[in-house]
Amino acid sequence: MRLSPAVSSAAGVGSLVLAAVASWSSLLLVVRGRVVPGWGMSAALLVLSLVLRWVLTRVGHPVAAAGLPRKRAMWARLGKSLLIVTAVLGTVWGAVDDLISDAEYYVLSPAGPEGCTVVVRETSFLVIGNGEAYAVGRSGLALGASGSWTVDDGYRPVGAGTYELDWGRDRGLLRISGTSTDPVLYGGSADIDCGW
Repeated sequence: MRLSPAVSSAAGVGSLVLAAVASWSSLLLVVRGRVVPGWGMSAALLVLSLVLRWVLTRVGHPVAAAGLPRKRAMWARLGKSLLIVTAVLGTVWGAVDDLISDAEYYVLSPAGPEGCTVVVRETSFLVIGNGEAYAVGRSGLALGASGSWTVDDGYRPVGAGTYELDWGRDRGLLRISGTSTDPVLYGGSADIDCGW
């Protein structure tokens, strides 16, 4: 089955838009217990867009704005280029941030009612430790952090096991504990709600 140039172009532009949005947002995805940060989803969508472009070029479909007036075609190419640059910069920014801050992701157990899961991202930079909790529903997608905290001396409470996760009928509560030498400076708990 061959796709029309309009459909293939829309798929390419759509994957670029999704890549740009994913790269600059605090999305994350959990697939079979593994966490894919937003910058990782963006990188995958960029590769998909490039593969789609290559395949369409190989089968003879135009990948540019064929059939459009010259001025509109120029704006279409400029728009695609801006989407690519935005997605690439966001992807690189997210990957470098995870690398510099030595980010670690944890999928906590037990899961809550209806499969609600807590994912924690812990980072450490210089003498400060930071953490964010995400509520991940059945889709495996988290659209933003549910709570955050800051700990002294780069301490990672979830990595060290100094936390409590309790589930109620419709939501959970994650409580973070520091130590006497590495106290929680800000935050310390996160309401977990998967939107039941």
